[in-house]
Amino acid sequence: MQCKIHPSIGVARLGSSKGQFCLSPESIGGLPFEADQYGNKQGTIVHFKDDVGQVRRQGQPFKVYQADGSELTLNSANVESIEWTVHLANKKAAWYQYAELKGNLLYGENNSYQSRGVALRNPNVKDDDRRKLIVDPGPRSVSGARQTIGFDKSSVPDGYPATYPSEVVLYGNHVTTLGNLITDDAGRLIVLGAYGNAGGNAPLTSYGGSDTWHDDIADGPVYCKITFNDGSPAQELQAWVIVGSPDFAPEIVNISTLSDTMFDLGVRCFNLVPEMYVNGAFCKSFQANYQRDILPIIQRTGRYQWVANVQSMMAFSSNVFDFSDSSDANKANRQHYFSFFRQPDDKQNPSSDQPQQILFKETVGGHFPQMPLNSGSNSVSNDIIEKFLALNETQYFLLNQWANGNFVSDPVFKPYNVDVMDEAGVGNCVGLPMCPGIEVTWSLQNKNIYSAPYVIEDQKGKNGYNQTGLSPSRDECEGGGCEPGDLTKRMACPWQADFFQCTVQYVNFTDPNVNKSEQKVPMPPTYYTYWWPPQSPWDVLTGDLTAEGQAKSHMPAGQQMNYARGINTFVQMVEHWSALAFIRDSNPQDTGFPYFTETERNHELFSYQDVGVGLISGNPEDNETQIPVFYIEKKKDVIKAKSLRAAKMVEFLEQRAFKPIEVASGGLGMPRSGTRSRR
Repeated sequence: MQCKIHPSIGVARLGSSKGQFCLSPESIGGLPFEADQYGNKQGTIVHFKDDVGQVRRQGQPFKVYQADGSELTLNSANVESIEWTVHLANKKAAWYQYAELKGNLLYGENNSYQSRGVALRNPNVKDDDRRKLIVDPGPRSVSGARQTIGFDKSSVPDGYPATYPSEVVLYGNHVTTLGNLITDDAGRLIVLGAYGNAGGNAPLTSYGGSDTWHDDIADGPVYCKITFNDGSPAQELQAWVIVGSPDFAPEIVNISTLSDTMFDLGVRCFNLVPEMYVNGAFCKSFQANYQRDILPIIQRTGRYQWVANVQSMMAFSSNVFDFSDSSDANKANRQHYFSFFRQPDDKQNPSSDQPQQILFKETVGGHFPQMPLNSGSNSVSNDIIEKFLALNETQYFLLNQWANGNFVSDPVFKPYNVDVMDEAGVGNCVGLPMCPGIEVTWSLQNKNIYSAPYVIEDQKGKNGYNQTGLSPSRDECEGGGCEPGDLTKRMACPWQADFFQCTVQYVNFTDPNVNKSEQKVPMPPTYYTYWWPPQSPWDVLTGDLTAEGQAKSHMPAGQQMNYARGINTFVQMVEHWSALAFIRDSNPQDTGFPYFTETERNHELFSYQDVGVGLISGNPEDNETQIPVFYIEKKKDVIKAKSLRAAKMVEFLEQRAFKPIEVASGGLGMPRSGTRSRR
């Protein structure tokens, strides 16, 4: 009897609420679930925030299954005990600054951080002292039902060399914990991340990684030991958990998800679908399935419209012809559709003259943006350029098979050999582009960190880090397995940078060799693209339908607005990210006609004013046109007077004792996009 943990890689998410949490979705594009205080699953989530406007943490359940698909719990007749052990860590402060695709060994061994001269974060901390930069509470274990333990200083295992950041910071909030573990009534594990804190002792100098700063993003292995009462040998199992930032639009999925990334690696590197890929090449005889392989790409393309202005992409989700028709009579339509999708670049080709540097497809008498219309993984610097997004290699192959008629349309299809819980575990995360990403980055595209499809190779057995502590410098992409903190260490620190800075991007579309000018701004002419709008929305619809709600929001329902309006600086995002709205389908039962609008935005925090254009132009006549301006209200009494909920919100923020953040005298420089305009 061989058992497995599912999901093999799970994703928990940060939240600011001290008392409430929910459970991660069980499907790609699904909603989270309600849970009681012990993590027992209830119905679909009702509210994403608590009664003082704070985001609820999202816990990731882990379960044990036998080979026949049946679940093992403490209620199973043959189970004596189930013990869970999790080791979370955050290695960001000890790692390198991110530098787009520098350091990505998929581009060759000579692209290592050292050979490319990428700077370390906190470079003044030397040698063995760099391990102290890691937030490493050590492992935690729970067994039985309704048990809990935290990743704070009060529960460090005896003898483990735990490391925490300074308990006194000059700016923001210091990190005291990476979360906690809970077991439900049947002994299942729920991993809860921390509270979205970030703090440091020096002014912010970069949205990528400022010295002395820490945050509470984390990742690490999940172990399970099952003891049986029927004489069967005990089993020891392993999975992994990523603690990411909140997913503010959980029902809207990236065109290329992290599950797609792992499936692509499984196909090309682990013989996951041998009839699709063999001897280093895709098999042209492979028959795709429209519902399984093609329809998700089309549907995801259509849903981008609710979080980004992508009008040209909408044509590719409308039924301009019958997408499911495999007949030869429809072949020209399919091939014409496919011709608008750019081919993935060859990473082994050093030339920049590749498909992902090309924006437009030239048509008869005109041109049209190629698909997908997102930034690529490096539209920022002039080194290893990848301007525009392409599907991953397996997605592109399957779409090509569809175009050529090598597919069937059968809703009762045979799924691939991937557990649906493993797909869902990572399917709500960004897979492409990766610059660096949102939850994780391009290291997840490297086969060296996996032991099998959707399974992270754990280094524990190789160096015993559960007793000795973690390495601050080892690159797991060279092989040999991962340590806690390795999957998230390449991300921005503090994490809120990805929400404020990595939204839109101005991309040069004429010169394949250049992204930035000598002035470090995007080289014109540029095209307006997006990074990952399902994770970091940009253009959204207001959703308040009551007179009271619209009085607070200052907006009618149905108006398209900038998602982060009122949060006008990176510093404000670090402090007030929990004020952001969630984007939710207001018509969920009718799958043919979704209607996504904002909900649960903390309107009370913001003030509003219509500003006449004449204040800028100096011409009083221009004041007949006004521009809406939102900003964070600094007068707490003004906020408190808005409602009882607003008063509670202020009380929560006061108790949090957030220390005002300073920015270095030189400022943070221009955003990656090259613009501060938040239209």
